Amino acid sequence: MIGYTLFGHNFIFQFIVTILLLSADFWNVKNLSGRLMVGLRWWSETNELGESIWTFESADAERYVNPIDYKVFWMMLYATPAFWIFLALLAFLKLQFLYLTLVILAVTLSATNALAYTKCDKFFKAETSSLGFFGTMLQKINPFDI
Repeated sequence: MIGYTLFGHNFIFQFIVTILLLSADFWNVKNLSGRLMVGLRWWSETNELGESIWTFESADAERYVNPIDYKVFWMMLYATPAFWIFLALLAFLKLQFLYLTLVILAVTLSATNALAYTKCDKFFKAETSSLGFFGTMLQKINPFDI
């Protein structure tokens, strides 16, 4: 939407700039925002058999997570793919199939982050609940939890 205003009719330049910004956003959410805002991190590895293995990492259970940061992170994590899907529908209805390829890439990157962080959060919650009574007591001790 803004690319047309800034770059005019130069689709290739718009495409390259958007791809670079999408890549930077994907890397930022994957490696920085998730770790700093909610204490979660994920990555994918390939084993000797060529299978993809997702690895999840979480901060200590005692680490304080700001509830506002937590809510903003999850809200934006799920709102981003929804926004890109809306733009994909617009591109399809306007028959702009070149832009549709770009938007499909954006949906893929943002949905991958959303899926990976959802799995990471479930893995962390299952790990915390396996601590039993002591794990639930640690969660209840935090005076800042809302």
